[in-house]
Amino acid sequence: MNSNSLMSTISSWINRFETELQVDKLERKWLRVALGMVVLFVGSILLTAIVSGVHPPSHVETIDSASLHLGGEFAEDKLGVQAEALADGTLLVKLVAGRYGFYPREIEIPAGRKIKFRIASMDVLHGAHIPMTNMSTMIVPGYVAEVTTVFPKPGEYPMLCNEYCGMGHDHMWSKVTVTTPEDWRAPAEEIRHE
Repeated sequence: MNSNSLMSTISSWINRFETELQVDKLERKWLRVALGMVVLFVGSILLTAIVSGVHPPSHVETIDSASLHLGGEFAEDKLGVQAEALADGTLLVKLVAGRYGFYPREIEIPAGRKIKFRIASMDVLHGAHIPMTNMSTMIVPGYVAEVTTVFPKPGEYPMLCNEYCGMGHDHMWSKVTVTTPEDWRAPAEEIRHE
C-alpha cells in the first residue's frame, strides 16, 4: 500500500465518521490535524528505521535458566574473565545474574581493550548497568544477553541492576576493576587432572 492510497483510505474513514456523527467543522479540522500528525510520526519512525538499518535482533540465543548452574557455558567454574581471548583479541566475560547479585562478584579487566559480556539470568528479569560507560543491557530469563564495550581508563566501576527484581534489588551489584594493560593479570588456564 503506497502513501497516496493510505491517505485516501484514512480520508474516507474520516468522511464516513464525520457524516455519521455530524461533526462540527472546527472539530473536523483538528481531527484531520491529529490523524495527520500520527501518520507523520509513524512514517518518520519507519523511514528512520529503514534508512538507519534498525531492526529487531536476529541472533536470539535461548538458555534454560533453571539448570544454568549445573553445566554448560554458565556453570559456576566457567564464570568471569575467560583465559582465552576471542579471535579478534576481544576478552570474553561470562556472568550470571540472580537475586541479588552478579556472579562472580568481582572481575578485573584491562583498560582500552574490547570486552564482550555474556550474561544470563537464573531467575527473574534483571538489568546490568555500569555508570559513566555505555554498558547497559536487559537480562531476560531464558535468553543470553550480549554487549560489547571498551573501558578507556582504569578505575573501579560498580555494575548495578537497573531492573527491579525484588526486595533486595538495591543490594544487587558487582565490582568491575579496570587496570592498566601492564598491571592486568590475565586469568590462568586451569590445569585439569583426570
